[in-house]
Amino acid sequence: MTWPGRSVAARRRRAAGRAAPGPLREYLAVPSPSRETPLEDLPLLALDLETTGLDPRSDRVLSAGWVPVDGDRIVLGGARRLLVRDAGEVGQSATVHGITDDALGAGRPLEEVVGELLGALAGRVLLAHFARVETRFLDAACRRFWGARMPVEVVDTLELERRLLPGGGEAPQAPGALRLWTARARRGLPLYSAHEALTDALACAELYLAQRSELEHATPERTTALRHVVA
Repeated sequence: MTWPGRSVAARRRRAAGRAAPGPLREYLAVPSPSRETPLEDLPLLALDLETTGLDPRSDRVLSAGWVPVDGDRIVLGGARRLLVRDAGEVGQSATVHGITDDALGAGRPLEEVVGELLGALAGRVLLAHFARVETRFLDAACRRFWGARMPVEVVDTLELERRLLPGGGEAPQAPGALRLWTARARRGLPLYSAHEALTDALACAELYLAQRSELEHATPERTTALRHVVA
């Protein structure tokens, strides 16, 4: 089964020409996986960011958690969870993610966290649930620290779920039907505590493998839904 993603090679070349020396330029120097890579060989990085809100212009990244996925194998040895020291006060968002100002004091600067994340993401496809949050915050950080955008190819498990539900993404869905934990419960996957970055990244990786199994056993027409999930 071939991964049918849309190339972002041109945008990567433009960004590489603008990026200051550092982790972003090094990330961009490593080619993305070929569109001909079979899904069973596709390297991904499941990522979750915990933030104070959804707008990178006014909100902050508090923690990042990620775990590599090599084809159908979750590589726990590559899992990481990092707190961000310069995130400022967490405010009311602490009631959601449980991260306190004291805990952030032991974290690392956002530039270091994003730099390490880019190293882990090099040569891989980003995997996330409602990936717009992760891509927007990472793009803003890269522009801030290295002066260029961060083109990245993405597999979004929320979009996969939308297409796997009855109606193939065209029918209206009940509120909450596309949430990570709802999608996991639909497949009998274990219940974890939500809003912890590494746990959520692992939960996304497990959901992706379950969704991929469904797609591989679906009709050819339904399998083509993957064409619309890689950005």
